[in-house]
Amino acid sequence: MKKQTVLLMACCLIPASLLADELTVRVQLADGAAPVAGAVVYLNTGSKPPPVRLEMSQKDRMFHPHVLILPAGSSVDFPNQDNTQHHVYSFSPAKTFNLELYADKPEAPVVFDQPGVVELGCNIHDHMQAFIVVADTRAIGPTNEQGEVTIAVDFGDAQTPDSLDLNIWHPRLPDNTKPVVRDITTASLTSAGIETVSIELTPEPSLEGPMNNLQKRFRNL
Repeated sequence: MKKQTVLLMACCLIPASLLADELTVRVQLADGAAPVAGAVVYLNTGSKPPPVRLEMSQKDRMFHPHVLILPAGSSVDFPNQDNTQHHVYSFSPAKTFNLELYADKPEAPVVFDQPGVVELGCNIHDHMQAFIVVADTRAIGPTNEQGEVTIAVDFGDAQTPDSLDLNIWHPRLPDNTKPVVRDITTASLTSAGIETVSIELTPEPSLEGPMNNLQKRFRNL
């Protein structure tokens, strides 16, 4: 199937003298200019958020939410709300863990202390998949139904850098283990106001289908 191309446009609210408090980003498909919801956009700024404790539940044999955004050092509970057992695991370099067959909720949460993209699966239900995006920045957020997100930009007492890494991640990137990174300069943002990059997305997957590579690795252990 043909891959889709995504066009990202960053509409930057940055004055000439210093970096502004907010950055608005719009993500849309190049063909037809349709907006892309659920893309995670972030800058690696000097401002780091405190850890939190959240949940990723299993209900109707699906993970909820499908994508969870966390500050580094945060912990996640995995309550099972189904009437069947689940076996949640990840082999991702940012966090490898294994919650063996269980009902209800594991006693201890899983701590995600390293930035990166964590792909989750269930060894019992092959179609189940979810992602946790762990970041060390406050300047992060998902695009809405209009393909837009406004993120806070705060370097604290640090000097504003000459360039910034704009990270764009989506579950359907050809390599969804890491974001697409684009270098953008403060000067170009203040003068042009818009940065554009194109990225590819794979087609929407079916809910039921053959085992993906992550699940095959688990079965081969």
